[in-house]
Amino acid sequence: MGLYFKYLSILFKSQLQYRTSFWLLTFGQFFIPFSVFAGLYFMFERFGQLRGWSFYETALCFAIIHMAFSLSECFARGFDAFSSLVAGGEFDRVLVRPRSTVVQVLGSKFEFTRFGRLLQSAIILVWALYNLPIEWSIAKVITLLLMVASGVLIFTGIYMLAATLCFWTIQGMEVANIFTDGGREMAQYPLNIYQKWVTVFFTFIIPFGCVSYLPLLYILDKVHGNEILYMLMPLAGVLFLLPCILVWQLGVRHYRSTGS
Repeated sequence: MGLYFKYLSILFKSQLQYRTSFWLLTFGQFFIPFSVFAGLYFMFERFGQLRGWSFYETALCFAIIHMAFSLSECFARGFDAFSSLVAGGEFDRVLVRPRSTVVQVLGSKFEFTRFGRLLQSAIILVWALYNLPIEWSIAKVITLLLMVASGVLIFTGIYMLAATLCFWTIQGMEVANIFTDGGREMAQYPLNIYQKWVTVFFTFIIPFGCVSYLPLLYILDKVHGNEILYMLMPLAGVLFLLPCILVWQLGVRHYRSTGS
């Protein structure tokens, strides 16, 4: 972790060398999700509710998934841009260093300008929580934190799987965006508004529902059953990441150098 934070510090300082560009990009990232949230707001302004969900309940779901996406874009950007390392032969250099390939690829690129997007999501989160009559407890606070953290792990796992494909395809495949951007767009709404197969897919295959919809039911006191089970649902993010790491290690073992 010391090496990881060293990477973090070096890249942050390098990006601050062009302060005007950095702050303009951060400012721009702040407004990127604005149109999406505006669409959410005007939809509820017109219809009032969405299958039993109020505006602020849906806004809370929106904020959580976008916070997780912003953090993963910032800190797992190395896997998202991994194809450039393979295509340029730079991954050979990673392999000869006596440190984990996961840590090195994670530390190869950070997008600190994504903090603009994160800030907007945090503002929406605070606004939604302020307007919701939630009876808070330590368990609910922990659940909320786990929802964001586990969402980061799921997005990171998807980036890792997409990066692993680069060992065979060289270039990154746009199909991965179906599960990153597409997953984000799906999970920003409560999953019970979709058809059953969509809910099942994003609960048991790519468990976005376990970090947004299901634990949100617990926080909003809408659970009919074992509350502890709903509270622990975000841990599915850890269970999703573990096989992604194994697949990555499998890809590393089958990697063939560029030969140049």
